Amino acid sequence: MSDARRPDPSQAPPAPTDTARPADPGAAPVVDPRMYRFVLAVTYLPVLLRGMKLDVQGQEHVPPPGTPLVIAANHVSGLDPFLVARALPAGRYLQFMAKKELFLPLIGWIIRTGGSFPVDRGGNDVGAIRTAVRVLQENGTVGIFPEGTRGGQELHGGVALIAAKGRAPILPAGISKQGKRWVVRFGPPISPKGGIKAVTAELGTELARLSQAE
Repeated sequence: MSDARRPDPSQAPPAPTDTARPADPGAAPVVDPRMYRFVLAVTYLPVLLRGMKLDVQGQEHVPPPGTPLVIAANHVSGLDPFLVARALPAGRYLQFMAKKELFLPLIGWIIRTGGSFPVDRGGNDVGAIRTAVRVLQENGTVGIFPEGTRGGQELHGGVALIAAKGRAPILPAGISKQGKRWVVRFGPPISPKGGIKAVTAELGTELARLSQAE
């Protein structure tokens, strides 16, 4: 969800009817901080109700707010985006590229006001890539699941491409469930300058390491 804040919350748009795409596919979505915090609070309830907790490791690797950042995480559950967002230091608003099927009228509006945006996983979604790059150009934080789906193995090169175009480091985040803990473990940032194949390979190695149970 971006480090950019909505200037006037009273101007928040009504729930859109066509939620598959924003009016301007290349525009950077903004974050409503109140909605962002509300969504994180609500989505953390299932964790608490199951007697679990969130264990954040490697937070010292997260660059300070106000700088562009791509966060790439493995995908194991529907809670993943919210766990990663909650694990970030204050001031970092995570804006995830979320599958377009989630953007139903009400849910889609909530996702949008939190700053996230849709991506069509069925093909090369140029509009979503442009949106992600725009977020980075405005010093925002873009979240991506390079595996594409939960439990996927092969990483897509889109993360490296977006990071290179947005001139942003990639922060690997490993997610794992260990007993009564959800663990989010950040690794050192990866430079996007090594070439798409090399960066993607390095990211894959880091995600495999960070997502391993201790």
